[in-house]
Order: sequence, then C-alpha cells, then structure tokens
Amino acid sequence: MRNTRVVIAKPGLDGHDRGAKVIARALRDAGMEVIYTGLRQTPEQIAATALQEDADVVGLSILSGAHMHVCPRLMDELRTRGLDHVAVLVGGIIPDVDVPKLQAMGVKGVFQPGTPMQAIVDFINRTVQPPAEAV
Repeated sequence: MRNTRVVIAKPGLDGHDRGAKVIARALRDAGMEVIYTGLRQTPEQIAATALQEDADVVGLSILSGAHMHVCPRLMDELRTRGLDHVAVLVGGIIPDVDVPKLQAMGVKGVFQPGTPMQAIVDFINRTVQPPAEAV
C-alpha cells in the first residue's frame, strides 16, 4: 500500500502560510506524502493539482474568512474531474455556525485554531485509505 497523498493549499488572497507549512511538516513526519501548492491558489488550480498528484486528501488552510466562497467551488471542481473520493479538509478561522454547512457540501473535516496536530493526523488515518499500488 502506498502512503497517503495530501495536497495542502492556500486558496484566495490570504498571504499567511505558516500554519499550512506546520501542518505539511506534521503530516510528512507521520509518513504521508505532502504536496504544498503555495499561496493564492484558485479552486481550479487546487483541483487540477489533486488530479495530477493522485491525491487522497486536499487540505485547505483558510484564515481570510473566504471558506464559504472557496469550498463550494472546490467541491464542484473536484466532482467535475471525477475526484469525489478525495477527502477535503479545511483548517483555519472557521466559525462554529459554518461547520455543518461545510460538512453538508462534502467537506470531511474542519479543524479550528488550537486543534492538536496529532488529532489531524489521526483523523486522516481513520478517514482515508489510500489505494494499493498496482502490481
């Protein structure tokens, strides 16, 4: 079985990526393959990267409050590319009232400030099973 592949992305105009880099390192340390897309990604770019990298997970780091604009567009872009199986996780400044709305649109996990890194690693390990490598 191959390692879980995670695309970490910073959508929109949010220019602060320290949290995304900390998450990326924690996931790598936990044995996952992590692809960090960098700042100012569009939902289309993120979905294209998920397809190109054969991602199991897309993790969004959003501190700008744009999650209710970005997430529906990303979910549509993933569906358009046949990536319904990719687990989408969102971390950042997410008001409690928006968590059920994000989950209703298909976001698998929402992680707010203060979530321990191990909780995110454990969630991915419980939720995502990467496909076995073709022999």
